[in-house]
Amino acid sequence: MSELLKVNNISFGYEGSLILKGISFSLKQGGFLGIIGPNGAGKTTLLKTINRTLTAQEGEIVLEDLNLKALSLRKIAQEISMVGQDISLSFSLTVLDLVLMGRFPYLARFKKEAKYDLQVALQSLELTETQGLAERQFNQLSAGERQRVVLAKALVQEPQLLLLDEPTAHLDIGHQIKVFDLLLKLNRERGLSIIAVLHDLNLAAEYCQKLILLDKGRVTESGSSSEVLQYAAIEKAYGAVVLIKQNPLSGKPYVLPIPGKYTDN
Repeated sequence: MSELLKVNNISFGYEGSLILKGISFSLKQGGFLGIIGPNGAGKTTLLKTINRTLTAQEGEIVLEDLNLKALSLRKIAQEISMVGQDISLSFSLTVLDLVLMGRFPYLARFKKEAKYDLQVALQSLELTETQGLAERQFNQLSAGERQRVVLAKALVQEPQLLLLDEPTAHLDIGHQIKVFDLLLKLNRERGLSIIAVLHDLNLAAEYCQKLILLDKGRVTESGSSSEVLQYAAIEKAYGAVVLIKQNPLSGKPYVLPIPGKYTDN
């Protein structure tokens, strides 16, 4: 598979203090990449540079051989969609109207949605099993329902690349599995490329094809879950003592924290 995204030696910071420091990695078409790391490592900032909410001060980000800086924000929104951590609204809106907002990058100024836009929206609602919520007020939904609706809105953009920032942060284990099973289905059956920031190392290990470990603004480990989830690397990054075991069903590693044990991070 060809490379969809190349991140080449990017750095970003505020007022002389760097948050991202020379980060490089690539993602193939149809790849599923997990970004892990402790709080403050720069994970969310990295996602925001990829969709150009923030502009890297050094280095370059290349999407399908085109430098991101050469693309308009409208074009980027057609190619890359992002689901952030905040999935609340400060105003009242139905689920269908919210999902249709994902079509804005394709609409001319002052132009209303056409038949095709509505069709794509309804398909995305069906895909995320939220079609029955179409007329409900978004803010009246449960956390799991809101997460799936926001994902539907991102899919309506018809992106090549989906960015997710802690997509299961407020969900119970059952809804976590449902969300990631859906993402895996989109990845495998539709070829959707995905980059997800995750705090749950075990979810990352089970669902992501490749992981990168971010610590203090740098990529310290990169590779398969078995290569990245090594106890020495995890203890160094997170400052906690852990055991790394193997899931007897999937063969993937899983991480067990040891209560009361810390390292000098």
